[in-house]
Amino acid sequence: MSRLVYSTDQGRLCPDCGLAQCQCSQNNHPIGDGNIRIRLETKGRKGKGVTTITGIPLAEAPLKKLLKELKQKTSSGGSVKGNVLELQGDHRDALIVLLSKHGWSSVKKAGGK
Repeated sequence: MSRLVYSTDQGRLCPDCGLAQCQCSQNNHPIGDGNIRIRLETKGRKGKGVTTITGIPLAEAPLKKLLKELKQKTSSGGSVKGNVLELQGDHRDALIVLLSKHGWSSVKKAGGK
């Protein structure tokens, strides 16, 4: 049985009820368009670069576990703020490879450069 998960008209659809605005009782599905975006930010950080990762479809506990692994692999510090992972330094290329190994195929660089 094939279920529609994403529509260009409506965006991400709930896998249980099939609606863009979920009506089922299990409304704990992550919100996003299915793309993981990796960006380097320096604004408001006194010129120091921070790599941010958005769009990862995980709940809070697995997100923290993933962050711990990414911090170990890149040898840097970091934190979770909302649904955004922040890693100190420019690790965009390494993170694309690491997240692709986790099975996410839509990992993209966002922003310039």
